[in-house]
Order: sequence, then C-alpha cells, then structure tokens
Amino acid sequence: MSRSLLFVLITLSLFSCVEKKNEAHLYLIPKPQEMKPGDGFFQLNESVQISIEPETDETKFIANYLADKIKPATGLPLQVVAKTASEKNISLQLNPNSQLGEEGYELMVTPEAVKLSAAKPAGLFRGVQTIRQLLPPAAESSSIQSNVTWTLPACAIRDFPNYAWRGFMLDVGRHFFGVDEVKRLLDEMAYYKMNVFHWGLSNDQGWRIEIKSWPKLTEVGGSTQVGGGKGGFYTQEQYKDVVKYAAERYITVVPEIDMPGHTNAALASYPELNCSEQTIRLTPGNEVKRKVPGLYTGIEVGFSTLCTSKESTYKFIDDVVRELAEMTPGSYLHIGGDESRATKKEDYILFINKVQQIVTSHGKKVIGWDEVALATLQPSMLAQVWANAANGKKAVEQGAKVILSPAKKMYLDMSYDSTSKLGLHWAAYVEVDSAYAWEPSTLLNGISRENILGIESALWTETIQTRSDIDYMVFPRLAGHAEIGWSATTDEKTGSRNWEEYKIRLANHAPRFKARGIQFYESKLVPWVKE
Repeated sequence: MSRSLLFVLITLSLFSCVEKKNEAHLYLIPKPQEMKPGDGFFQLNESVQISIEPETDETKFIANYLADKIKPATGLPLQVVAKTASEKNISLQLNPNSQLGEEGYELMVTPEAVKLSAAKPAGLFRGVQTIRQLLPPAAESSSIQSNVTWTLPACAIRDFPNYAWRGFMLDVGRHFFGVDEVKRLLDEMAYYKMNVFHWGLSNDQGWRIEIKSWPKLTEVGGSTQVGGGKGGFYTQEQYKDVVKYAAERYITVVPEIDMPGHTNAALASYPELNCSEQTIRLTPGNEVKRKVPGLYTGIEVGFSTLCTSKESTYKFIDDVVRELAEMTPGSYLHIGGDESRATKKEDYILFINKVQQIVTSHGKKVIGWDEVALATLQPSMLAQVWANAANGKKAVEQGAKVILSPAKKMYLDMSYDSTSKLGLHWAAYVEVDSAYAWEPSTLLNGISRENILGIESALWTETIQTRSDIDYMVFPRLAGHAEIGWSATTDEKTGSRNWEEYKIRLANHAPRFKARGIQFYESKLVPWVKE
C-alpha cells in the first residue's frame, strides 16, 4: 500500500471517529424538547470538578451520584466542590427563576465548560441523565475502560417532560423479585427519566409485603408463587429502604394491594375474609365453619374475591392501608379493582366506594384499574386504563384523571411475536415499533390530552422468573415508553411518533445496554450498533 493511500485511509478513519462522536447528542432517549448542536467537545480529565450552587444536601447528593456513575469506567475522581472561580468544570446550579417546572432543565456544553441548571433538584437529576448519555457508551461500564477519550459534544439543550406521570409497574405477586433487582430497575427507570414506580405487592399467587397486624399474610400467602416456587416477601424495613432509594432518584413509589379480586393469597392466609364456609374439624369436639382455599400457583384469573359484606373485611383493609400509608411518603395508594369476576356488580360498587373512603382517611389518594369507574369516584382519584376505553371515559366524565396503560402497547409481558421465548399474547403481539409508534392524546375516543395525567408500562410476571427474563421483556420497549411520556411527538406533519427516526437513536443504545449488563431483545426491526 502506498504512503499516500495509507494517509488518506487514516485521515478518513479519524474523520469518521470525530463525526461519530459529534453525533452523540442525536442519540438521546428521551428526545429533548429543544436541542442545538455546537462546535467541539468538552473533555473530562483529572482536573475537572463538579461544582454545585447552592450547596445543599440534595445538590451534593446529585453531584456525587454523577461522579459515582462516571468514575468506574473512567477512573476520574471528579471531586464535588462548592461554586469555584474555575470555568473548566461541570457545574450544577439551581435557578429558581427557571420556567421549566419541577423536572425541566437547561444544559449547555462548550469546549470550556458544562453548565446544568434547573429550578428544582429533580430537574438537575434529569439533566444528569442527559450528561451520562452524552458521554461515550463505555462510560456505562462497571470497570476501567482504556483507550477511550471521555468527551461530551458541544450542544445546548432546553428540556422538560410532556406528561407528569411516567411510570413502570412491576408485579411481584406472581413471581417474587428481591430488593436488589427492584433497585436495579429503579436505576434503569432513572436513566430514562421515568418518575413513578408502581409496585404490585399482592395477587392470587402471593402476598409480598409484611403487615404486622396480619402476620399470616406473608407467613402463608407469601410462601409460594407461580409454578410452586418458594415465593418471598419484603419486610417493612426493606420496603422503606426501596422507597428511600427511589426518592433519591426522584421516583415516587405507588404500592398496589389488588382487591376485591386477585386475593387468593390473602384468603388462604385468613379464612375469615371469605364469604362461603365449610365445617372443618380442628380437634376432636372442636369444629368450626371456615373455608380455607389452598394456595394458588396457576395463572388463571377472576375466581377470587374478598367478602364485601363483612365488616371484618374492611377492618382488614383499614389495617393494611394504614400500615402501607405510614411507610409511603407518596400521595397515592393503588387498590387494584381489576378482573373481579367473582364479585357481584352491586357488591363491587359498594366495596370500591368504601375502600376509597378508607384510603383517604389515611391521607392518601386512590388509584384503581379502569373497572373502578363503575363506582362513584372521588375527585382526586386516578383511573388506570388498561383494557376498557369506555371505563376510562366514565372516569373522565366523573372528573377523574386517567393514566394510560393500554395492554396492546404498554404491557411488557406481551410477547414480541410468535417466536418469542417468553410472555403471553392475549392482548397482542407487541413488537418494538408497535410499543413506540402511538400517541396517548389520540389513542382513545373521549379521552383527550387534558384528561391524561400520564402513561405507565406494566410488567406482569406469569412467565417471568429471572433477571434475564425481565431484561428480555422490558428492554428495549421501556426506552420507547419513557420517550412517549417525556418527549413531544417527533413527526410534526402527522402528529405521531416517527419510528424511522427513533429506531436509529435506539440502535445507538445497544452498546449502552450491553455496558450496563442488560440482556435486551435484539429486534430485527432495529439496525443495532454493534460497538
């Protein structure tokens, strides 16, 4: 090879690397509301510090969070300091005059400095996720990565969320997942700027949260899961630890106790919660009438119900809600209410009305799946629309806001296609493009933008048993859902999401998924970047 040809090839190679690096701002997920590219790069080195203004516990935590996320791969110390005279820093600044709301932020990257400002700490935290995504994908690694130049492309970003509620729901009733796995999912939610963790803590197959006034709920009801495994539960201390971990990431925990259906684990733990009875001989001469349903490890639904006519049922609910409310700083508790086919309609309506009063008596607002719209909803109640648009419309007509979780788009337990190794498909097959290419404000007749508080992904776990199972079903669809909640529509002509544009950004997140150890589904619809 001639020297001149070799020179040309090397030059083209270097140009391609620079060009590729300079495109980093184009691959952000969720897509910022406003973004302009600049010239050049800001380079991290050992002298760069993270300065904060003002110096508060929250700003220090956020700055240290950023430093801790960057250090494992880069080895850079990134010391956190109060505001300094040096301009060659990453600065985080609270600006009370900002008009970008609770979670909005502004980010300016130049070759000289990185400046992040927001009105509230939550905005700074969301902006930190953008800084992380502007760095090379290797920055997500948990060990030192050599031969990488740690730069951020120059750009100006002005960003804020489209919807206030951007949630992810994890069902641990069917299969139990421990605290570490829950925290890992919270970290992934934070990475994509999601802000509500809906924690499904009970179902027919298992009761997963310690209730001290009703200890058999976990002793009995928490002892198994789908398929007959040993199950598990969270102590109250573990629950509080997760709530704190989420709050540090500006994620609100919403616990769900599903009722009056999906309650077999509770009914097996406390027979008095059942209506029907049978004679059971405890000891010779000591007989009582009780129905003791066995623990359930299947996946069929709709067969169980609390006894809605007994006052002891409402004492049970009051105790459960009281203990949960005391541990939950967020405003909402979820009462389920779905698929209660074993409950007569008139009994169901009476039950939902009573339970709303119990929840509000403990200082919380109520959320329920869309069936709760059959009852008389309190003005502060949220209806989560998953299946029946007519129920969502009924809720809106009563003055309630809705959260959209349409199973055909947002249920992460739905298989991708007929070849998927996991999941179900009773609602639909949901490929990555279908999960992304829809718009909440135009999805359902009678439910418009002003009625919608936000959206929420849901992972039901009938077929999900391991971390790799979670990864395969959640990623990459969760990233697209996060963008629907955060970003404005990407195609101004059609008013819908531009899949062709989005899939290129998503493709460039493959190295980031891999660096974080996520075993994601590599859809053939996406031209995944390999390195």
